Amino acid sequence: MRAVVQRVSRAEVRIEGRAVGRIGQGLVVLVGIAREDTPEAGQWLAEKIVNLRVFDDAEGRMNRSMLEAGGAVLCVSQFTLYGDCRKGRRPSYDRAASPDAAVTLYESFVASLRALGVEVETGEFRAMMDVELINDGPVTLLLDSEKAF
Repeated sequence: MRAVVQRVSRAEVRIEGRAVGRIGQGLVVLVGIAREDTPEAGQWLAEKIVNLRVFDDAEGRMNRSMLEAGGAVLCVSQFTLYGDCRKGRRPSYDRAASPDAAVTLYESFVASLRALGVEVETGEFRAMMDVELINDGPVTLLLDSEKAF
């Protein structure tokens, strides 16, 4: 699994103009799922995200995790994170999981975040979504479970 994690002061996801997920301070997580991903990869990624020390402490240093600082996660599925642009001009999505496999792993990942005590809002799997956010910092990180195992 791959994730783009952005610290935000607020964020919202809309489908056809209707808000389906909204958070204040927290993290927006765009998550892509590969064909070879497992629930264990999702668990690792969830634990990594909620424990990242990316929130400011009393001295203004990024030294607190989401669990310590509070906040919420807005999680949006993003198969294009597995787009391979090395050849030609059209990305190849051969490494991305099929929608049927990906939805199960995506839902498992979201459940893992919630089990860790984090409030989670989501978009809608396979929907065309508008994501609006105020990137706080900006702080943006890339995580990849392939590099963990």
